[in-house]
Amino acid sequence: MREVAIVAFGQSDHVRDSAQTSEVEMLMPVLHDVLRRTGLRTRDIGFTCSGSSDYLAGRAFSFTMALDGVGAWPPISESHVETDGAWALYEAWVKLLTGEADTALVYAYGKSSPGDLREVLTRQLDPYYLAPLWPDSVALAALQAQALIDAGRTDEAELAAIADRDRTAAATHPHAQRRGPRPAGEYVVAPLRTGDCPPIGDGAAAVILAAGDTARRLAAAQGRRPAWIRGLDHRIEAHSLGVRDLTDSPSTRLAAERAGAFRRPVDTAELHAPFTSQEVVLRDALALDDTVRINPSGGAQAANPVMATGLIRLGEAADRIQRGDSDRALAHATSGPCLQQNLVAVLEGEA
Repeated sequence: MREVAIVAFGQSDHVRDSAQTSEVEMLMPVLHDVLRRTGLRTRDIGFTCSGSSDYLAGRAFSFTMALDGVGAWPPISESHVETDGAWALYEAWVKLLTGEADTALVYAYGKSSPGDLREVLTRQLDPYYLAPLWPDSVALAALQAQALIDAGRTDEAELAAIADRDRTAAATHPHAQRRGPRPAGEYVVAPLRTGDCPPIGDGAAAVILAAGDTARRLAAAQGRRPAWIRGLDHRIEAHSLGVRDLTDSPSTRLAAERAGAFRRPVDTAELHAPFTSQEVVLRDALALDDTVRINPSGGAQAANPVMATGLIRLGEAADRIQRGDSDRALAHATSGPCLQQNLVAVLEGEA
């Protein structure tokens, strides 16, 4: 297979409310940033793929408006996924592997501020048995957290320590929405407190992929090394929460196995765990021990622009490899309630 690497990553500032900013206005600085770093122009990109959600935007085919930020004329080869941008990256990766393109632009954005995010996410649920009950995303995550506590796998003190670690790590991050340690706060839905839940915010991210010698050339132009994608896979759990063991994530484990994550140790892991309890599940599924630095960027606890958070995990892991702070990193993205669908990527740098 062809070698494919992430050669540039950029993201917007993540803010609580961007009501005065359109999707195009939010995206354009990020897109221009990654293109400028690589020296590429829009016409040099072989394939473009985006991730977003019409439900969040509140209008059908909202992603077509975002294309104004890319520039769709002259005509471009373009695609879109109605989920996190990590899955858009997967589609672009396959496109490059097949030889249909040498470069790809992947971007994602989410504006959660206009409506009630917890209510919008109920539309992901089974329409016959779960959706009519209207359990929101925090209530479902609380069920998962309580199952872990009942099984003796974690406790509230450990969950608070996870949140404290992530926000402390984000203290110097230029784009983070939450920075520095903070009190656990009041219960939102027991046993989850405000400190265990992600911030609601708006933001965008973009990466550029390139294959083979093109990747080496574009990275060298920045004085960096390519972040080679050595493996990438995604798997999904059963739709019904009632038939799943919420204390485990076999889909994450299988995706990691297929991506080659267990062949050699990783030194860094960027985990898409919006709720602190979900990190406990992911650490076990991915066999991560204390030698692995988890979420040095602060993770989803620092910024959670829905539909872009997973792509940011891949971008943050790649950025550490490009600048030499990591040699072999794991990046994870999730979609759906209680870690329903999971994507795992293994990234490596060259000596």
